[in-house]
Amino acid sequence: MLLTPLVSWLGRLGAEDWRRFWMVHVPSSLGIAVLQSAVMLSLYFWWCGPNPKGNIYTFTDLLHDEAIYKFHLALLTYWLMLVVLRGLASRNSLKDERLRNAQLETKLAQSQLQVLRMQLQPHFLFNTLNAISALVLADPPQAKLMIARLSDFLRLTLEERHAQQVPLSREMQFLESYLGIQKVRFQDRLVTHLDMGDTENAMVPSLILQPLVENALRHGLLARTDGGELHIVARRIDGELHLRVEDDGLGLPDTGPVEGVGLSNTRARLRAMFGDAAAMDLSRRLGGGTRVELRLPYVESHP
Repeated sequence: MLLTPLVSWLGRLGAEDWRRFWMVHVPSSLGIAVLQSAVMLSLYFWWCGPNPKGNIYTFTDLLHDEAIYKFHLALLTYWLMLVVLRGLASRNSLKDERLRNAQLETKLAQSQLQVLRMQLQPHFLFNTLNAISALVLADPPQAKLMIARLSDFLRLTLEERHAQQVPLSREMQFLESYLGIQKVRFQDRLVTHLDMGDTENAMVPSLILQPLVENALRHGLLARTDGGELHIVARRIDGELHLRVEDDGLGLPDTGPVEGVGLSNTRARLRAMFGDAAAMDLSRRLGGGTRVELRLPYVESHP
């Protein structure tokens, strides 16, 4: 027990490579075994006395009778202690390494998600500012109204700029603010329907719906002179949250869907946050138009 710290220190000293391991531990084990055997036999001889059975019994006799046994026992004890101590050290090192890797993976995932989210704002701002520039000369009051609503939308997003997930009710506030901007462009040609059911407390990635709605408006409804309808529906089904964005616009091209920045960004965010537990499906809607459906784990926000 007293030699345990020394063996532990020697174990760390020789842990760098096998050559150094043998160079440290072979002479150390022999030296410590000899030292421990000599000390133990000396203490035993001193404690029991030189004449335990009434015969002349010298220290040399004790060494002759017990030295090999004590030496073997001390040598075996050294190597057993070394194996146990190095095993514990390796286990702790592996645990620390796994913890560091998990922390690095978490930081990397957060960084990736932050980059993906930051891609949305320049993309959205570019499209909105283009629309505002088109209205500045043609309809200055409408351009002014769009700028005011854009300011409200940016204020909401900045309030949650560090949050990767928000309650669905908060996400719908973002969406209503964004739709307020788009209704200035579409005026009476856009009709929207928002239906959250009983899922308003479900946690969703921040700004997950905005690029889906923008894609529906830009590619499905903007080209229609008579406008159209947009449906945003949320439902809880078998422990999953289903988010659906539907439009009755032009629908998908015959050549198949082409995912731009918004849709590819959304798919990448879902993969980074939930892995295989989330999915995004893009399909044609019955009766014309396009449907985008997200499926992700249902988790309620804590009050």
